[in-house]
Amino acid sequence: MIERYLPKIDFTSYEDFIENFEINIPESFNFGFDIVDKWAENEPNKPALLWCDDNNDEKQFTFYDLSRLSNKAANYFTELGIKKGDVVMCVLRQRYEYWITAIALCKIGAVIIPATMQLTSKDIIYRANSAKVKAVVCYSDNDDFVVKQMEDAFPECPTIKIKILTPNKRDGWLSFNDAIEEQSDIFNHKTEADKTLITDPMLIYFTSGTTGMPKMVLHDFSHPLGHIVTAKYWQQVREDKLHNSMSDSGWAKFGWGKIYGQFICGAPVFAYDMEKFVPKNVMEKLQKYKITTFCAPPTMFRFMLADGMEEYDFSSIEHCGNAGEPLSPEIFNKIKEIWGLEMHEGFGQSESTVLIASFPWFKPKPGSMGKPAPLYDIDIIDSYGNTCEDGEEGRVIVRNTKAVGLFKGYYMNDKQTAEAFAGGVYDTGDTAWRDPDGYYWFVGRNDDMIKCSGYRIGPFEVESVLSEHDAVLECAITGVPDPKRGQVVKATVVLNKGYVASDELIKELQDYVKKTTAPYKYPRIVEFVEELPKTISGKIKRALIRQTNSTS
Repeated sequence: MIERYLPKIDFTSYEDFIENFEINIPESFNFGFDIVDKWAENEPNKPALLWCDDNNDEKQFTFYDLSRLSNKAANYFTELGIKKGDVVMCVLRQRYEYWITAIALCKIGAVIIPATMQLTSKDIIYRANSAKVKAVVCYSDNDDFVVKQMEDAFPECPTIKIKILTPNKRDGWLSFNDAIEEQSDIFNHKTEADKTLITDPMLIYFTSGTTGMPKMVLHDFSHPLGHIVTAKYWQQVREDKLHNSMSDSGWAKFGWGKIYGQFICGAPVFAYDMEKFVPKNVMEKLQKYKITTFCAPPTMFRFMLADGMEEYDFSSIEHCGNAGEPLSPEIFNKIKEIWGLEMHEGFGQSESTVLIASFPWFKPKPGSMGKPAPLYDIDIIDSYGNTCEDGEEGRVIVRNTKAVGLFKGYYMNDKQTAEAFAGGVYDTGDTAWRDPDGYYWFVGRNDDMIKCSGYRIGPFEVESVLSEHDAVLECAITGVPDPKRGQVVKATVVLNKGYVASDELIKELQDYVKKTTAPYKYPRIVEFVEELPKTISGKIKRALIRQTNSTS
């Protein structure tokens, strides 16, 4: 399938990759018809999805299964009045219904908004009204938290006309599972006008910054093709071999690792629909199902290491990646020691596919993001817009703003879009530096930078040092307002088993940072907590910690 879109697939070096990689972009492309249905037509028994949950339920789907079920769902959605261009919010965790729904909406030409199970009614109201959501497809969890939040929000969401629930039944909701069974498994566009062009809107991610309300990141129908680089050349998925990226369907990382690039490459996806992240359970699943390629945030690796990773058999894993947060050298080295694999970091955003990564033709450097992907003309610039010298910190930008995989703008917000692409470039809002070998090193979000007594301090560099201390399971570094210094560094710390919070331990951690890195970076404030606030995908919510700092 991939050869339909890549004139050249194999490369001899990173330089060859950068210079000669290209994607053939057709005028009309639809992931549902052109990937899922084509696999179903050519290889109907080809495995596509292996799904399981905490109750030991398990389901396997071939591409033929997903093609047929998505056709049924597309017919049902069309019958309900969902049409091309309509916006549909999906809150489905890692339920297998997400794949069926996402493919069906793609075939219709509707715009999907993936949303997390953590949304409150306030979040739902904002998203529904901002994007003019017409329909919601929702999972009924054990305590009906999401359903209740939805129902509380509905009176203030006048555009929502259709409410679909899975797998349970409930008054006021339509039943997804019952309804699609009655539908035909053949779906055809009614007219030529219903077919999707690559420039048609396909997907909206709500992405939260450090200030303001979440932005609506709009991708068009060419976006899945950009994820060929994500899947084949960074995650290095293998055709017919299970790939697992740890992510809930509400996050962009799901699009990175559980559907688009993987299916284009013919790699089946493993989905563990967990109630909550329990390291032991995840490791048991990785061992049981013999995952071949694996990707997770550094936080999850840290917890698995703390829970006895060396006790499990992970010999099936041939490639290991990480994304979502910077990887500390400490975790890199421990995974290499236990698994015998060098972790490949990937960097990008909801606004893009993978921007920078450790690709197959060069050795990863512990702590480095890697080198730019061939789709993007990436640079690091200073405050005047000049390219930074090697070793100089600056803003990471993308110069070719029409690149395949890059977002098309912020939905229904011309002002935000113009700001993002000011000067004819896309400013990622991230700070990094480049070494003489061309490797990029993450410093922090522009808004995360801590300015203390005239020094600029990147949170990640302090977190990396602090995480190496035996007492620290995980930590988050943030800035706290200070009348004398502007800001001071604060460490919010979760302790490893066997360690107890004390003034003595605070001083020990502070001294450790002073001795290991520049003394001005040490945390003047240390707070011990039971856990750090995180997204379902394991990404630490530093913005929430900063809000707590400013109000405490």
